[in-house]
Amino acid sequence: MSEISDSETAFPHRRGNIYEIQYMVVWDDGKDTEKYVGFMRRLYAYMAPYVSKYPRAAYLNYRDLDLGRNNNGNTSYAQASIWGSKYFKNNFRRLVHVKTLVDPGNFFRNEQSIPVFSSGRK
Repeated sequence: MSEISDSETAFPHRRGNIYEIQYMVVWDDGKDTEKYVGFMRRLYAYMAPYVSKYPRAAYLNYRDLDLGRNNNGNTSYAQASIWGSKYFKNNFRRLVHVKTLVDPGNFFRNEQSIPVFSSGRK
């Protein structure tokens, strides 16, 4: 994978990554939510010394909603940069430009989707 430059595709996590870690916990009873989310956050904090830093990276298919969420599709570039830079590194701005051209109404969105630039900023 390292033969392809980080900027040639949207997926930049190619060079120097030995492993990808997906943290996941599943439970059935809604009353246990705080317990299990707390467990996951403690595990995440415990693993912090052993994972990427500066910037801390994230893989889009392992979404981490603790990084932030879209505001009903009206999220600013600055707000979305919090998770966008972790998922897409230096490709994030370019991807926002493409999204603005291809989907200016921001129809295709999810909790952490790429936003569109407001009409005054491009």
